[in-house]
Amino acid sequence: MDLFSFTECATRTQSLRSVFELLVSCASDEGFSEVSYGALNFAEPLRLPEYPPPAVVVKWPPAWCERYFAREYHKIDPVVRRTPMVARPFLWDQLGEQYQLQPDERRVLNEAREAGLKHGMSVPLFGPLGRISVLSFASRFDDADPQQSKGHLNALAWHFHTACVEIIRPAEDNCIKRVALSEREQDCLRWVAGGKSSWEIGKILQISENTVNFHLKNAMRKLDATSRVQAAIVAIRLNLIFDFHVA
Repeated sequence: MDLFSFTECATRTQSLRSVFELLVSCASDEGFSEVSYGALNFAEPLRLPEYPPPAVVVKWPPAWCERYFAREYHKIDPVVRRTPMVARPFLWDQLGEQYQLQPDERRVLNEAREAGLKHGMSVPLFGPLGRISVLSFASRFDDADPQQSKGHLNALAWHFHTACVEIIRPAEDNCIKRVALSEREQDCLRWVAGGKSSWEIGKILQISENTVNFHLKNAMRKLDATSRVQAAIVAIRLNLIFDFHVA
């Protein structure tokens, strides 16, 4: 399912559980069926009550889920600890290479792997007022390659995060934002939604990579987005850009 289709489906529901089930379904198509979403430094008003904070919604093997929360592993989980330190998606397999992990942190990763969460990837999600959330994907397959699916999973994470914000926000607030994007900004965001890099967009539009980044930064500023993917998602939700097949 592409980003436009995901957005269309997610916009039809105001249910956190339904949007999360859609996310899990799309991630499972990539081979990453184990998914969790948590609010790290604030109390998320929208969450499923069966999971204790900082978790908001989780789909893990039941035995691991029970063990993780009973032992309060979020206090020593290296994914939770390292997320505020990084700005981009990161692979669990690379945490030990980038950081000097403590023995208890390594234990959590090892136990998670034994429980069926293998080759994971996490996406830091930054919001207003310094809020930090994280969405993690893991595969149950030994040969899974999160690096190959990194771009798509990152886009899914940002869309789910944005959808949660829209569910919380009163409907009337969704109509306040009036944003005017230039034609070039729309073109660049449409190709971002299609999974293209700045270099690829430049070749398609016959402009320089620096010019593409200039337009994307302007669009991010107008849309109050912290990443180009989030900007594309917000633009889709505000009907500022459309799928190529319907444009």
